[in-house]
Amino acid sequence: MSQLEFADDVLARIRDRAGRFDERAFLFVLAALEYYQARLPERRHVSGEELARACRDFALEQYGLLARTVLEYWGIAATSDIGEIVFTLIELGLLKAQETDRLEDFIGIYAFADAFDAGYPWGAWREDPRRV
Repeated sequence: MSQLEFADDVLARIRDRAGRFDERAFLFVLAALEYYQARLPERRHVSGEELARACRDFALEQYGLLARTVLEYWGIAATSDIGEIVFTLIELGLLKAQETDRLEDFIGIYAFADAFDAGYPWGAWREDPRRV
């Protein structure tokens, strides 16, 4: 199987399981994982909290002030969404989990309003206490 065939197969499997998430959300999480791993002294297992924070940092680096908007467009509006994507990738065989890994590890790591809009005076219009 060529690399192109492999990539097409992976994308087809993601599309079949994407549900409410855009397929780019899955590719983003995989890219954020690689972004984080590249900054570690050596590759290792990454916790849910570490990956959620890596997704925030990677999104800000890639999309700047539009980071939250881009992620929400893809269906990622909370750190728990990152967890759902990760566990779907695990089910697809694209990631591996340790026995102690749980979906709950991704819940409430940070509020998107704080992570992406705090400190930006022009982001105040987005702040809604009911939406985190």
